[in-house]
Amino acid sequence: MYKLVVLTDPDTADGFRLAGVDVYEAESPEQARKTLAQLVNDDTSGIIAVNIAMMEAIDERLQKKIDSLYRPIVISLPITEKLRVGDERGAYLSRLIRRAIGFDITLRRG
Repeated sequence: MYKLVVLTDPDTADGFRLAGVDVYEAESPEQARKTLAQLVNDDTSGIIAVNIAMMEAIDERLQKKIDSLYRPIVISLPITEKLRVGDERGAYLSRLIRRAIGFDITLRRG
């Protein structure tokens, strides 16, 4: 079974962990590029959601590879500096994914 993973900065990582997804943190654009390249080559990744600031920093070669792949699907998440405090974090993530890919996904730990 494929999994949903999130690549984001340390400030927003805990919110995604609370939603029950696998989270990878990157503190710099270079670290994000390396981590994303590893996740793209991971056979268990089904959807990779990437902080939009990190997605904008990937190089052209990696972007071409992502565009040519059937799986995993790589989407960017429009993350502000902090997740909204008033929203239930799981519902917020679900809305972001629905807006990005057009489908509702039930997030469960498993």
